[in-house]
Amino acid sequence: MKFAACLIISLLILKAAIAQVPVENGVSLKLATYRHKIISNIQYKLAFNIPAEKSVALTGTEVLTFNLTENSQPLQLDFKQSAENLTALTVNGKPSMINLTNEHLVIAKNALVKGANRVALSFTSGDASLNRNNEYLYCLFVPDHARSVFPCFDQPDLKARFLLTLTVPKYWQVLANGRQTDHRENSTSVTYHFANSDKLPTYLFSFTAGKYTYAKQNIGNRDAEFLYRETDPAKIRLSVDSVFIDHKNAINFLQNWTGRPFPFQKVGFVAIPDFQFGGMEHPGEVQYKASSLFLDEGATRDQFLSRATLISHETAHMWFGDMVTMQWFNDVWMKEVFANFMADKVSEKVLGTDEFNLRFLQDHYPAAYAVDRTAGANPIRQQLDNLQDAGSLYGNIIYHKAPIMMRQLELLMGKEHFRAGIREYLKKYAYGNATWDNLIGILSKYTRADLYKWNRVWVNQPGRPVFDSRITYSGNQITGFDITQTAEQKPERIWPQNFSVTLVYANTKRPIKLKMDKQLVSVSQAIGLEKPLYIIYNSDGYGYGLFPNDAGANAGLYNRTNTTERSSLYIGDYENMLAGRYFKPAELLELYKNGLTAETNESSLRLLTNYFGNIYWEFLTAQQRAAVSAGLEQALWNAMTIQTAANNKKILFKAYQDIYTSGDALKQIHNIWETQKAPEGVKLTEDDYTSLALSLALKGYNAHDILPVQIGRVKNDERKKRLEFMLPALSQDVRERDAFFASLADRKNRQKEAWVTAALSYLNHPLRQSISVKYLQKSLDMVEEIQQTGDLFFPQSWLASIFSSYQSEEAASIVKDFLASHPNYNPKLKAKIQQATDNLMRAQTLVR
Repeated sequence: MKFAACLIISLLILKAAIAQVPVENGVSLKLATYRHKIISNIQYKLAFNIPAEKSVALTGTEVLTFNLTENSQPLQLDFKQSAENLTALTVNGKPSMINLTNEHLVIAKNALVKGANRVALSFTSGDASLNRNNEYLYCLFVPDHARSVFPCFDQPDLKARFLLTLTVPKYWQVLANGRQTDHRENSTSVTYHFANSDKLPTYLFSFTAGKYTYAKQNIGNRDAEFLYRETDPAKIRLSVDSVFIDHKNAINFLQNWTGRPFPFQKVGFVAIPDFQFGGMEHPGEVQYKASSLFLDEGATRDQFLSRATLISHETAHMWFGDMVTMQWFNDVWMKEVFANFMADKVSEKVLGTDEFNLRFLQDHYPAAYAVDRTAGANPIRQQLDNLQDAGSLYGNIIYHKAPIMMRQLELLMGKEHFRAGIREYLKKYAYGNATWDNLIGILSKYTRADLYKWNRVWVNQPGRPVFDSRITYSGNQITGFDITQTAEQKPERIWPQNFSVTLVYANTKRPIKLKMDKQLVSVSQAIGLEKPLYIIYNSDGYGYGLFPNDAGANAGLYNRTNTTERSSLYIGDYENMLAGRYFKPAELLELYKNGLTAETNESSLRLLTNYFGNIYWEFLTAQQRAAVSAGLEQALWNAMTIQTAANNKKILFKAYQDIYTSGDALKQIHNIWETQKAPEGVKLTEDDYTSLALSLALKGYNAHDILPVQIGRVKNDERKKRLEFMLPALSQDVRERDAFFASLADRKNRQKEAWVTAALSYLNHPLRQSISVKYLQKSLDMVEEIQQTGDLFFPQSWLASIFSSYQSEEAASIVKDFLASHPNYNPKLKAKIQQATDNLMRAQTLVR
């Protein structure tokens, strides 16, 4: 008995020791799990004093209240600043020692009590996530950056309310999650008070303040507020009303589809110059990249549709992500897939089913394939041990493969059953948190399919299938038709999915819908049919993977009246070329060249010309480019004159601007830029002329002659500063380019990430690569720091802007040697490098 008692005591002591959560950098899963169990009823009361001068520190005060169910160890508040940034601390009314360890304010357990607790403090904020500019700032805290500004519980499953006060310079406008309740002015500043917010995770708490223009309109039964800094009268006239209308349409659709009213107290949004993302879904203060919202007279139909889709995406987040939030950031893809999927449904209502199917194919499949075909492909759902690494989860798989997966899930379940399951999910977890397994459990009640088995392949594993076919005939009749799928990369597995194949005859065609749920499926519907002229695989664009190519389908490619069939073939041909099947790069370029005049659908022409440019720069040798460039320039110019639609003319002019290299073309572009007289039928705006100036500086003219003239023509101060920043990256003086690249080692020179990546794409353009290849080693060395100091997409955009056009053996060796010499490199960052350099590695065998 004595031995048993000792054993029990020892086990209890061991259990208690294990339960102690270590104080380590970031927000670990272990810490988040523990805090979720013991903390509830969180309220933040925050006040920020924002000076006009960017150089002056921003200070704040905080009162944090919460309940504890146990008090067995010190409590960790997340704060990624130095101890000097904390100027006062009281816990439950008593002054407390400031103990800041490994990015956490550690509060002694004897200062806390079970039940209600109150922590009050004063602090100086870090600036990085406040995005301070000379005349404005905006908070961007996703995924774990709130802790860099104020002490908090920075994890998604500890939702709280935020009672905010802002003191800002006079004449500044403000916008936050909650409604503005009152304000108080003095001679130099204004203090604004806001209503207590709805329940939010810290990554969705946000505000903006600055010299903005304010607009307000009624949309449906609610008012919406809009802040912007755009100064172009034409863009303002053409865009402001449309932005309100697009929000109204999205809200109305989502309320109807979900069966739930708009979930938050207010609608508000802000357009931010050179914003890091397309948008960010803070309730009451949605942030957008200004250039995505403000379109000019030269905007194409695709740009208007893209704006509506972006607004629908961010609005969908109000239900998916904001009202129901993932429990941990390993499920961050859930909010993004629903936002994209629901935005697509809004688009379908506007466009009609046929055009929607085309755009879904074009928007999602090429982007998903660009990652899923690579050695660095990641599954949709990934493991995450610490929130500080959450940024590495983002990318084209969650934004583009996940919607494809979701559409296949909807096809599997049926639209009404799928919708009923989603409605139950929203009702059950409203204003709370949920996991993907929670959702799968609910959806499983609405289908007989084994969603758990389906989930293992589509969600938990990376990669795509490769399809092949075998067809036999007796005379002129089909006697056998089998389609097989194998995994492009190990392990072997099956992707259950639905898609169509179409048998094409002289005067008719026969589409056949397939349920591809086995390694081999016999197309029994085709047995006994007449031998077709050719077969189009994945003719409806629903299937995901690498499909066979029928030579006859490409022979009649531009005679096809169905735009989805054509685009499915464009995508399939390009993917097969990359895989070394059916086409050599020069052959596919010639096939695409024939479509420059024949393809009249705007979005399909854009897809075609994008592939055209990719092949030209990435998969032809310099000698091959020199041999064909004059002919391709002429083909593009001729197609531009033949096409009748203004948008198509502009797409072709942009493609011409991308690939031209001849002296005659250089003079022609310079004349267009200098006289500001566009080719007939093409409408060019200030932004277009800026783009021409950059191409002239790259391809032959002195940047110091061209760009200052263009800067003088630009009316908007922020767009002027962008050009001034980029000028040294386009200089003909190698020493100036070297100095520019070297300057990026200093974090303060990388604050405008969109400027940095745009400049890097010119610095590493194929025409400069024989010299810029020397930057590659340092670019790779900086990736870890870029990930630690930049925003979510900066590591991948940094890598893409540098490596996306390289094809040389020297560049490939630098990447291979870097990975070989870093065997313990962060696996998620390694995957980003492999994704960004996939075309470079393929070029080693494709470019001959």
